[in-house]
Amino acid sequence: MAKSSFIQEFKEFAMRGNVVDMAVGVIIGGAFGKIVTSAVNDIIMPPIAMLMGNVNFSDLSLTLKDAQAEVVNEAGEVVQAATEAITWNYGAFIQNIIDFLIVAFCIFLLIKGINKFKKEKAAEPAPAPEPSAEEKLLTEIRDLLAKK
Repeated sequence: MAKSSFIQEFKEFAMRGNVVDMAVGVIIGGAFGKIVTSAVNDIIMPPIAMLMGNVNFSDLSLTLKDAQAEVVNEAGEVVQAATEAITWNYGAFIQNIIDFLIVAFCIFLLIKGINKFKKEKAAEPAPAPEPSAEEKLLTEIRDLLAKK
């Protein structure tokens, strides 16, 4: 009994208009994110890279500790395992900041355009409604009484 009420409650929650609208928004947002990411990576960043001398920020890093080769003794036993270099990849951070700023600017322009469209649409005044037949008759009676 409790299981079916739980399932019913979940169905009611999942089918609410707000949840469905939010799901559609997330899906469209993901698709829009792909478009903006492509615009940043494929359209905006190549000219910026060309102007800056083909610098790829993602490649910028600082080596904190060099890689160590494996140390083997005369018997062929591994004395010390090989270790990879430890790097501070600040370039990837810079690249992500640039990507964020470009994406934020694109979203700003999109929202600004949507708001402008809404204002233009709202600026059109609605025509004044025609008075009903009853209102017209009452107005005539008022005007006739005012003349007497």
